[in-house]
Amino acid sequence: MPGVTLPADLQAALADCDRIVVPQTRAELYQLALGPAGGPTFAVEYDVDGETVREADVVRCKNGIAVNYPEDYLRRRDPDCMRIADDLPSDKPRYRDVFGAEFAPVKAQTLDWLSDQELVVVPFMAGGPTFGYPSLAVCPLNAAFFALALVDLQGWVTFEEIGPFTPRSILYVAPPFRQTHFDGRQVVVHDRSTTLHEVFAYNLYPGPSAKKGVFSVLLDIGEQEGWLTAHASSVRVTTPYENETIIMHEGASGGGKSEMCQEMRRQEDGRILLGTNVVTQEPYVITLGETSALAPVTDDMTLCHPSVQNGTGRLVVADAEDGWFVRVDNLTEYGEDVHFERICIHPEEPLVFFNIQGVPDATALPWEHTLDSTGKPCPNPRVVVPRRLVKGVVNQPAAVDVRSFGVRMPACTRAEPSYGIMGMTHIVPPALAWLWRLIAPRGDKNPSIGESKATTDALAHGGMVAEGVGSYWPFATGTKVAAANLLLRQIVDASRTRYVLTPNQHIGAYKVGFAAEWLTREYLARRGAGSIRPEHLTPARCALFGYTLHEMKIDGQLVRPTFLRPDQQSQVGVEAYDVGARILQDFFASELAQFLTDDLDPLGRQIIEVCLREGSIEDYAALTPLPA
Repeated sequence: MPGVTLPADLQAALADCDRIVVPQTRAELYQLALGPAGGPTFAVEYDVDGETVREADVVRCKNGIAVNYPEDYLRRRDPDCMRIADDLPSDKPRYRDVFGAEFAPVKAQTLDWLSDQELVVVPFMAGGPTFGYPSLAVCPLNAAFFALALVDLQGWVTFEEIGPFTPRSILYVAPPFRQTHFDGRQVVVHDRSTTLHEVFAYNLYPGPSAKKGVFSVLLDIGEQEGWLTAHASSVRVTTPYENETIIMHEGASGGGKSEMCQEMRRQEDGRILLGTNVVTQEPYVITLGETSALAPVTDDMTLCHPSVQNGTGRLVVADAEDGWFVRVDNLTEYGEDVHFERICIHPEEPLVFFNIQGVPDATALPWEHTLDSTGKPCPNPRVVVPRRLVKGVVNQPAAVDVRSFGVRMPACTRAEPSYGIMGMTHIVPPALAWLWRLIAPRGDKNPSIGESKATTDALAHGGMVAEGVGSYWPFATGTKVAAANLLLRQIVDASRTRYVLTPNQHIGAYKVGFAAEWLTREYLARRGAGSIRPEHLTPARCALFGYTLHEMKIDGQLVRPTFLRPDQQSQVGVEAYDVGARILQDFFASELAQFLTDDLDPLGRQIIEVCLREGSIEDYAALTPLPA
């Protein structure tokens, strides 16, 4: 690795290693992932105190490799796996506080272990090939599938293409330490300095390390440099009249980020099922002729780098990844998403599948999910899809017209009131847009991660859980207030961006899935970037929802008004709605108090104080007016 300046301890470890493979092509790395024999199956195993422990199985399929794990627990990200080893500011659990000792000895043991292994070393650009930061991954050779997933996510690059560099981040992979040091748990340790962010991954599911670990690196760099990587998808929507609108969608896990880039689902007769009443089972369908064309811009990690901002009052975004870690739990049979299925089944190059059933030399199918020990399909099946395989993807930075925020909502009825009272589309001033992102509440059935018992109990009893600032807080290594301040400045500076709330799963008594999000996307695109006049808005009954539309017309067809104002639904009514509003208000108040520190931006303090005194929508709009 000529021209690469490494930390002294890593340099020494590599010098002691008998075999280091630096693949020159992706095809070479793919072959390494199949093991010494090249398949058709390969067990990824390690010696743990004299006992052989299997960490993963790799199967060679016609369209890629299928990677599976022996335990249900290993098939999804543990939300409590991040540990901070350094002394820089952080609100996350410190390694020493959790384990009662410093990380330095374990770090040394990790490097010693790696020095005794055959290794694969790959460079990558954290943040993607265009705007990313030169980085390095050090991985056991028998876990080359992990390195393959990493470079598919971050983009293939060689040492020669990068040129001489000092890594801004380094990812180390040492799977058996999960057993020898951490009682079988997933643990990802972050050791930061102002010039280097080291990530130590003690498991082989890439979610908390190759995916979100790199997200952590970008958030750390951004906190130091004064910018953000948003947890968001974004899409260019082109209407049948050729108007283009860029919509950026945020939200906690399960909030509809992936779905924002998906085509609207239709029934066999072509109509769109907006919702089904959970009490009467009455369906509500609308007819929509031609829908807008979609061109994905970003899928999950949205780079808001200062180098792409243009001073126009709209946030400019680019993809922070070169590949997407796509969850396919919503694919259960052939034909549900033809375009995506074609990418998976007939890819231009072999893909990496996780938690998908793999039969040697057969085609891995994205709807054949690995069964958990319960006999039910794993809720977190994934496919790594390089951006270059997605037709129509936008490869240039894009200026955002609308930032929407999605929230999973339970059903709300007179018999069982809940907080599921958000209308189909709410227009909110920037102050409220910030508050919702500060809390990032999510409902139940989040398929991406395991849940703690406290979280499970809260959700099971109709409560909410805050995913935290921008919904990227689970991956941030710094402090909440610093993240909150950056987010507020970003929102206030984008004075021409419109902010919208939209629910998924339920609107009052109607089960809607993601149809409300898709139709809101269609409505906003057809309206274009023009302002919404005040006479077209009315304050929502709950001030946290800002404004609702007097009426919503799509392609000449009115959406039933009770989808905009759930308090008017016959199965909901004002009393049940107000119960839900009280749940929301109390939840916001309980979560916001932690931000009232001396370090909080003064405008942020004013906004939170409005919420704590249960101010009106006019109070929020007075602090941050709607875009003109």
